[in-house]
Amino acid sequence: MRKLITAVLLAATAFPAAASAQSAGELRRDQREIREEQRELRQARRYGDRGDVREQRRDVRDARQEYREDRRDYRQAGRDDWRGYRQQNRALYARGNWNAPFRYNSFRPGVRIGAPYYQQRFVISDPYRYRLPRPTGYQRWVRHYNDVLLIDTRRGYVVDVLRSFYL
Repeated sequence: MRKLITAVLLAATAFPAAASAQSAGELRRDQREIREEQRELRQARRYGDRGDVREQRRDVRDARQEYREDRRDYRQAGRDDWRGYRQQNRALYARGNWNAPFRYNSFRPGVRIGAPYYQQRFVISDPYRYRLPRPTGYQRWVRHYNDVLLIDTRRGYVVDVLRSFYL
């Protein structure tokens, strides 16, 4: 019985990685489908009638919608990846009482914050250690008390908030 439970737990931890790899392939396939639909729309505009153009526009719109949904699901899967890892590695996330030289604020995505909140000493230098999604461009993961904020450092906007990350 113990072997069966162990096998089920191992399969459960391996499944999200396989699902995210499949999602990345789905995203590439969706992008390819959008390009094909746009090519067919150009052909319909050039050689087809109004009905063909309308149908091709609808196909392009549907392909873009499917791509947006798959991208959202892929990001959500990457965002939730750290939760299971935290359950198995509690010591890594238990960083003690950490306080900044300013008061705690409960930030929301889309809010603009000042540069002192994302100084170099508050930046999480290795977000992969905590299984956080990879920041792109000018984005950085920043610790704010027990929360983790994804900040666009060029404009100072909060992109994402993970509350009670360090507990």
